[in-house]
Amino acid sequence: MDLATFLGLLVAGGLVIASIIMGGSGAWFVNTPSMMIVLGGTMGATLINYPLSEVISVFKVTKNAFLHRTPSPLSLIPMLVEFAKKARREGILSFEAHLKEIDDIFLVRGIQMVIDGMESRAIEEVLTTEIMYLEERHRLGAEIFSTMGTYAPAVGMLGTIIGLVQMLMQMKDPSAIGAPMAVALLTTFYGTLLANLLFLPISGKLKIRSRQEVLAKQMVMEGVLSIQAGDNHRVVEQKLKAFIAPSLRAAAEN
Repeated sequence: MDLATFLGLLVAGGLVIASIIMGGSGAWFVNTPSMMIVLGGTMGATLINYPLSEVISVFKVTKNAFLHRTPSPLSLIPMLVEFAKKARREGILSFEAHLKEIDDIFLVRGIQMVIDGMESRAIEEVLTTEIMYLEERHRLGAEIFSTMGTYAPAVGMLGTIIGLVQMLMQMKDPSAIGAPMAVALLTTFYGTLLANLLFLPISGKLKIRSRQEVLAKQMVMEGVLSIQAGDNHRVVEQKLKAFIAPSLRAAAEN
C-alpha cells in the first residue's frame, strides 16, 4: 500500500474515532437508517449520473490510489540510457530476445514497433493515442469519486430534513424524538465524513497518480523514439532529463 495513503487513512480515521470515543459511547454514532440514506442516496445519484459499466470499472481504478506504484523518472532515465547504448552497440534487433524480460508493457510495445520497422511518426501516433486514452480512463475514475464527494453531503442534508420532519411530527411524545433526531444529525455526519475523508481524497490521489503515470509514459515514448533515431546515449539522457525538475537532475546523474 502507498505509505501516504495508509498514513492519511490512519491519522484521519484514527483521530475521528478517538474523538468520538473520548466524548462518549461509540455506539451513539452508529445509526442504520442514516447509513442507508447516505450510502444508498449517494450510490443511487451516482448511478443516475454515470452508466453502470463506468461506475463498476471505477472500483478497479481505485486500487491505483492504494497499491499502484508508478516507475520513478529517476529509475527510467538510466534504464533507457542503457537501452540506447545497447541499440547503438548491438543494433535494435538485439532487443527482440530480451522483450520478455521487460516488465513495462508500454515500453515493450514501443520497442516491438521499432523492431518491426515502423516509422517514427506512426510509433508516436500509436503511443500518444494510448497515453491519451489512459489519461481519459483515469480522469473518469477521479471524476466519479469527485461527484460522489459532492453528492454525499447533499444526501446527508436530505437525511437531516427527513429526520427533522419525523421529529416535528412526534413533538407530542418527547420520548419518541430521540431516534428521528439521531437520523437528522448522523446523516449529515456520515455524508461529510465520506466526502472529505474518502471520496474527495481518493479523487485527488487518482489525479496525481494519473499525472505521474502519463509523465512516465511520455518519457518512455521519447526514449523509444530517440533509440529508433540512433541518438547517442548522452543525447537520450539529456532529452529525458528535460522531463524532470532541475533539482532532481543531479540525482539522475549519480
